[in-house]
Amino acid sequence: MDTQDCSVETLPQTMRAFVLTGHGGMDKLEYHTEWPVPAVGDNDVLIKVAACGLNNTDVNTRTGWYSKSVKEATGDDAVTSSEQDPSWGGGAIQFPRIQGADVCGRVVAVGDNVDRELLGCRVISDNWLRDWSDPLNRKKAGYFGSERDGGFAEYTATHYRNVGIIHSTTLSDAELATFSCSSTTAEGMLSRANVDKNDIVLITGASGGVGSALVQLAKRRGAQVVALASEAKHARLTDLGADVLLPRSPANLKASLRDAIGRDTVTVVADIVGGSYFATLIDSLERGGRYTVSGAIAGPLVELDLRTLYLRDLTFTGSTVIGPHIFHDVVTYIERGEIKPLVAKTYPLSELKIAQQAFIDKTHVGSIVVIP
Repeated sequence: MDTQDCSVETLPQTMRAFVLTGHGGMDKLEYHTEWPVPAVGDNDVLIKVAACGLNNTDVNTRTGWYSKSVKEATGDDAVTSSEQDPSWGGGAIQFPRIQGADVCGRVVAVGDNVDRELLGCRVISDNWLRDWSDPLNRKKAGYFGSERDGGFAEYTATHYRNVGIIHSTTLSDAELATFSCSSTTAEGMLSRANVDKNDIVLITGASGGVGSALVQLAKRRGAQVVALASEAKHARLTDLGADVLLPRSPANLKASLRDAIGRDTVTVVADIVGGSYFATLIDSLERGGRYTVSGAIAGPLVELDLRTLYLRDLTFTGSTVIGPHIFHDVVTYIERGEIKPLVAKTYPLSELKIAQQAFIDKTHVGSIVVIP
């Protein structure tokens, strides 16, 4: 269809965009100033992007880190040579691809099957692409910026059900671009682990986007939160409500817990780090405790003593594809002011490579956002 027919402004034919041309290093990201504006399908909305947040998925997809051939921590050193399983879903990525999942912007065009009331609405993106005739089927799920072009561009298109309208006037576009991936990932993890007010939740990588969202969302559920992060980042995490702050990987975690909370175990570990500290984390769980994971930035291969798992009646849950209600729940939390944005720094879209390197270096607290 002709996007000009349903726009609230005159739309250009081309746009600025960062395009991923294949798996590899930063050289695989190419900046274009005359990339075609995406076509709008019958069930789509076209969004004029105001801000787009960065996430681990951007780096992992570019490098192909999800491939089983990669054993290292995330980052440019962990580049796969496999073309068989380099994506989060275990399949191949179609190139060229525009990445960027966490979009905030305004709807400027709609498809033939979409309510025109969406025109002009300020929205954020729901990143899980679904078969909306079978929305709970995880096998049919895709990811915005992975299986479909995302928001590292001036315009992006997505299914109308994959946006949430934001009425808040107190949050900036950059602030709104910090929520979707981080907060829905965190809420999905806590939901899988059935976290409630009776829990003590130990959170790894608490200074990052997902980690800081875990702190807030666990507190929202009434849980006591123990956050692990480098000491230089503790002050900002205190502002988000963490009850106890410990170093990123205490040499004696049980002793640190005993000193801080009067016991040497927790009921839940919410982990996005993995790596060599995994066994220590599992040892901190009480009998009947729960471990939930949605990342392995320190390394995907860990050591597990199965006797610890079964003799102590532990429950392990992985969390990736979340239920459709999670995104809409998060939108209500945003609108009610129950979770706060945490913007580390913004960059212009043309400096995406610099922004992504800053993200990889992990010296920041919160989320990094690019502005087209």
